[in-house]
Amino acid sequence: MVELNRRTLIGGALAGVAGSALLPSGASAGDGFNWRDFIGSSDLIWKKMPATWFEGPYLGNGFLGSGIYAEPNANAIRFNVQHSQVQDHRPEFGALFGLARLPIGYFTLEPVGAITGVDWRLDLWNAELTGTITTAAGSLRLRAFIHTNRDLYAIDVQASEGERAFKWVFHPLKAISPRTDPKWNRPAPAGFTDNPPVQLTGSGDVQLAVQPLNAGGEHVTAWREVTRGTRRTLFTSVAWSHPRKTAVRRAIGNVRCGSIEGLAVDHRLWWHDFYRRSFLSIPDKRLQAFYWIQLYKFASAARKEAPAIATCGPWLENTPWPNTWWNLNVQLEYWLIHGSNHVDFDAVTYSVDRYRDVLVEQVPAEYRHDSAGIPRTTDTVLNNGAGIGNSGYGVGIPGKEVPTPEVGNLTWTLHNVWLTYRHTMDDRVLRNVLFPLLRRAINYYFHFLTKGSDGKWHLPFTFSPEYGVNAPDCNYDLALIRWGCQTLLESAKSLRVNDPLIPKWQDTLANLTPYPVDANGYMIGAGVPFAKSHRHYSHLLQIYPLYEVTWEDVSKRRLIETSLNHWISFEGALQGYTFTGAASISAQMLRGDKADFYLGELMRRYIKPNTMYQESGPVIETPLSAVQSMYDMLCQSWGGVIRVFPAVPWPEISLDNFRTQGAFLLSASRQKGATRWIKLRSEAGAPCVVRTDIKDPVVRDHRGRPKRFSVLPNGDLRIELRRGEEAVIHRNGDRPDLKVGPVIGAPAPSWGLPG
Repeated sequence: MVELNRRTLIGGALAGVAGSALLPSGASAGDGFNWRDFIGSSDLIWKKMPATWFEGPYLGNGFLGSGIYAEPNANAIRFNVQHSQVQDHRPEFGALFGLARLPIGYFTLEPVGAITGVDWRLDLWNAELTGTITTAAGSLRLRAFIHTNRDLYAIDVQASEGERAFKWVFHPLKAISPRTDPKWNRPAPAGFTDNPPVQLTGSGDVQLAVQPLNAGGEHVTAWREVTRGTRRTLFTSVAWSHPRKTAVRRAIGNVRCGSIEGLAVDHRLWWHDFYRRSFLSIPDKRLQAFYWIQLYKFASAARKEAPAIATCGPWLENTPWPNTWWNLNVQLEYWLIHGSNHVDFDAVTYSVDRYRDVLVEQVPAEYRHDSAGIPRTTDTVLNNGAGIGNSGYGVGIPGKEVPTPEVGNLTWTLHNVWLTYRHTMDDRVLRNVLFPLLRRAINYYFHFLTKGSDGKWHLPFTFSPEYGVNAPDCNYDLALIRWGCQTLLESAKSLRVNDPLIPKWQDTLANLTPYPVDANGYMIGAGVPFAKSHRHYSHLLQIYPLYEVTWEDVSKRRLIETSLNHWISFEGALQGYTFTGAASISAQMLRGDKADFYLGELMRRYIKPNTMYQESGPVIETPLSAVQSMYDMLCQSWGGVIRVFPAVPWPEISLDNFRTQGAFLLSASRQKGATRWIKLRSEAGAPCVVRTDIKDPVVRDHRGRPKRFSVLPNGDLRIELRRGEEAVIHRNGDRPDLKVGPVIGAPAPSWGLPG
């Protein structure tokens, strides 16, 4: 796997976060019920053969990934083998061709007899695929997993007498950007040539597919089969190296491993600990299962040290988007790490810290002394390749329009870093990553802001992601500038930094032109109304997720509601994340039923049988972002206030170790339509203000002793809570049981293809 970052921050801060997130005395979230049975109730089931990637099981560890489904037009089952680090290395051809992720290959399991049926279960608790394949000649009992912390895929098959001669066949795929497929109608750049053909070879009992690259380096697939009686176990691995060719030895070493039983022990323990870091149960069992599947999916797709999740995750299928997108996708993919108490998966903070020098190189040379940016699309090390992608206004000519000057992507990315800081209150994240990089991102804007005759700062033409029309005073950028300057001022104060740019940030906040609006709400920019169907809420970032314009400001409510309704009213180009965004905005508006409706529309219209999602190609961010929409219904902690169950349609909820801003771990129970109790544990001693529907509340410590608190004029509770202390809130006279566990709900069909 990738070499760990040696920067002072990530080696300590996020590792420290992971440790600090552990529960006191080694306890886990939701102790007191059968975790295996609870997680198992969300398992995906297949009673018929999945025909496509969007129907089948998937396995992964952030690096190695596999999707399993029928081999087209054959009596065989495909087991894909892909890897998130495997990419081309020809920057002169740009991110989507010369730096694209590269297909590796797949195995086919080819039985003796015709396949007549399958009975599979994706065992979430153990992160294994188990089950049987029935054929005209007998049966094959299957067990498969990708080891959680080794580049190793193990597939164990026990064959009946008639199926002893089944075969494994490896099919290498052409090492070329998937964007070159004629179906995507994206011609390759002039001079772009194929990589050399794969070389099939072997070393002892290990078979190898060695893929050399024109730019140097290689990726290698190794596999080895071990037979014990009627059981045959296939071990396979992928290793990558660039620019040197050193992957063969590592790949061979990876598959010369122990037994599948021995490998499964620490693999399973890791997954059991992963799930127990937080807990959520609601009566909607279809949505509850979807939630736990997304946590499985995320932990299969992400690791802190792995590349930031590309559009497909580690599962590279045929796609026009074979790389990483920074104008929405990455941001949405990682939001769930905070509430779920998995900040130790934060590859966004890790990546922008590790590759900050690359971020500087993504802006024109004349601005690199004080600025940085991130293009729309990059490879695993945040490089766009040829030119400066979509990060700038124009090379050497301030204000000159380029086709789609998408300037705000780094600032929006740093909002994710800020969320990690706010949910951990770790000053190392603030001082070493967020503050210096956000300073550079906002500096880039300063090169192009100009004072108008109205005395306001204005932007030249920029691009609101995906709308298709450039606009001056683009709302996407104005929202990010406001958030960036405010965050820099607050950060400088917290860090006690007397930065010479403080007056500039203050002046920008005071004099930045207002957001362009019309009768239909927020526009794309000055003179450019929102007037067509558009899946992206780039023009609404000030509402969500930045919370610069909020429902709590009564004067803004009509504008927020008008903007949301107008955006969602254009049906033609809406997509899945349109509805997760609408759900989260509705949750801010305290409309739980409406948020639930939008999530229901997402499920009905867009989510595939295995909970994956498809536009032109497979994309992973939308189902993951639905988890954040659920979180926004359950708890919101922006603006220094922890709002417990602000927009929930469910009468019963059980929540444990939910991480909030201010570095609090929240547990709470809702019963018969009202909050029964809330428990908060402070990890940083930050100010604690809680908004709840509990009437006549009392606050006690973990031993039941009264704890000091005050009631603010609006009814919020301010609680004195030092680092390491806990507070329990409940109705006066009540003595609630603080245990959490599954809540009752009507059974729902399993995800997958249950028949």
